[in-house]
Amino acid sequence: MRLLLMSDTHLPKRAKALPERLLAELAEADVVVHAGDWVDEATLDLLQARSRRLIAVYGNNDGPALRARLPEVAHAGLAGLRLAVVHETGPAQGREHRCAARFPDTDVLVFGHSHIPWDTTTATGLRLLNPGSPTDRRRLPHCTYMTATVAEGALTDVHLHRLPPRT
Repeated sequence: MRLLLMSDTHLPKRAKALPERLLAELAEADVVVHAGDWVDEATLDLLQARSRRLIAVYGNNDGPALRARLPEVAHAGLAGLRLAVVHETGPAQGREHRCAARFPDTDVLVFGHSHIPWDTTTATGLRLLNPGSPTDRRRLPHCTYMTATVAEGALTDVHLHRLPPRT
């Protein structure tokens, strides 16, 4: 099962559209995960229409219309893997401990908010992934997203993809 992970799309404020390379990945993904801060409903509509399965949450920049359609936290079982998605996890310092305590029955937690890619594993075995942002690189040299594979309860082939600069 192939996963496509993204967060913090912030359309149309940070970009006018999702990058073509990211849109092409939709056709390859069995599951698309979005960790919040959509800003517009059109992006949610697009991903719902083009995704085989969408697991998504709202973020702090998402208004009432998106909050009415999306949960704050999402949980899903994927081929034996226990996945959770949330937008905010708090400061980087202490993140592993906080998330392990908050999500004790989870194998992988996908989060967003910082726009900074993150990939660590807690002492309890919880894998924390932040795919960054495909539209707003903030202090980083590249906009990013992630792909991964799930099989028999294990997450493998986690890859951070760097997008070319927008012209």
